[in-house]
Formats: sequence, structure tokens, C-alpha cells
Amino acid sequence: MSSEFIFLALGLAAAGVVSGFLAGLFGIGGGAILVPVLMTAFPLLGVAPEITAHMAIGTSLAIILPTAFRSYKAHRMKGAGNAELLRHWQIWVPFGVICASLVVRYVSGDVLRVVFAVVALLMALKMLFNKAHWKVADELPGAPVTNGVGFGIGFLSTFMGIGGGNLNTLFMTSFGQSIHQAVATSAGLGILIAVPATLGYVYAGWGNPLLPYWALGYVNLLAAALIVPFSMLAAPLGARLAHSMQPRRLEVAFGLFLLLVIARMAADVVA
Repeated sequence: MSSEFIFLALGLAAAGVVSGFLAGLFGIGGGAILVPVLMTAFPLLGVAPEITAHMAIGTSLAIILPTAFRSYKAHRMKGAGNAELLRHWQIWVPFGVICASLVVRYVSGDVLRVVFAVVALLMALKMLFNKAHWKVADELPGAPVTNGVGFGIGFLSTFMGIGGGNLNTLFMTSFGQSIHQAVATSAGLGILIAVPATLGYVYAGWGNPLLPYWALGYVNLLAAALIVPFSMLAAPLGARLAHSMQPRRLEVAFGLFLLLVIARMAADVVA
């Protein structure tokens, strides 16, 4: 085993710790940090440039499932999370994921990067400059609107390689819900997205001649195995810190984090 591979494995393990901690802290599933990391790591593992973005997102989604489960469990122990909303979304969110999975193979890696950056920027501005009059309403909308939002979150999350937490936090806080409730619900949302999205990326990449060893479609099993144990260990620690923070401080921290992610991806594009 080469020293280069050992160094890379340690780096992915560290990314697992960071992504798991942030998943618990912000309810984001961890994809917002994992996608840029994996896009940097995969070329070192010999992944072809044409499929690097797709594989980074597919692998990120596979890692979200166990991480989101641990994160949501930790938040529920604190009494947070809108279980009723998640029940409404049991069909609509996976439906959005499935629809996106059917077209993802026809979308270029550059388009995936742009979607990620634009949506993340909008969410960052909302978190950083949030004003009381920015709320759409003081409570969540009825079923038709809520179901449509669930579909949209599932669809966009599949393209962005995230657990939907960023999008759901924007939605819930815009309708008068606390940041703590939004973060906790977002953690559970990651579970609804991760299962069908992962299967979708496996299907989308199946049979691609550019796939490396240790790949199941666009999911890199080696990278997932190196990251998942550490992300699961760190998720409850992030959830504990989230519930110890004042709401406004948590919002600002969330916004700053998103700006860092955007800057990191922009640096990759320029390079």
C-alpha cells in the first residue's frame, strides 16, 4: 500500500468527521462538504474527468443515508424535528428524486456545479441577512404547496448531491419555523432522499466503460467505506452543539458555511 493512498485515506476519513459533524449541526446530510472533497480526491484515484462530478454526487448521496439516520436520531432525542411534515413527504420527496435520476445521466458535470452554486448562494443570503419581514407566513402552507415543495427538494437535491437540508431549512424558516426545528427536520429528510437517489445514481452509471474498480454505477464503494464510519460517529456531536446555540447564531453559522462551500467550488472551476 503506497504512502499516497494512505494519505488520501486519512484525508477522506477526516472529511467524514467534518461532514458528519456538519450534518448534525446543520441537518445537511454532509453532501455540501463531501462533494467538493470527493471531486478533488477522485482524480487521484484515477477516476476519469468525464464522470468525476457524477461520481462525487452519487457517492455523497450514498454516504448521506447512515449519516442522516444518526443525525436525525440525535435531534429527536432533543425533542426537535417535524415528523408530520416528513410523513407528508414520504412519497413526494422520493418521487422528485426518481424523476431527477432519470435525467441526470444526460446532464454535464458543469451544469451540476452551477446548480449547486446558485442554490447554495441563495440559501446563504437568506441565512446571513434574514429579516423578520422576509417570512412568507407564520406557519407552513397546506398540502398542495407542501407536497410540491417536497417534490422540488427531492429533484434539486439529486442534482446537487445533498440531503435536502439546505433547501428544507430555507423553506421552513421562510414559513416561520425555528432554525432548530428546520435543522432537525432536515436531518430526517436526508433519509427520504438518500435511498432512491443512491439507487438512481447506481442506475445512471451502470455499464459506463469509464467506471473504475470499486464502483457500483456512480457510487464509489471504496470512498464510502472510508468515510461512513467517521461521519456516523461525528453526527451526534454536531447535533448536540446545534441545540446549545442561539437561533440567530446558528443561522449565521449556516450562511457562512455555505459561502465557504461556494468559494471552494469556484476555486475548482477556475483551476
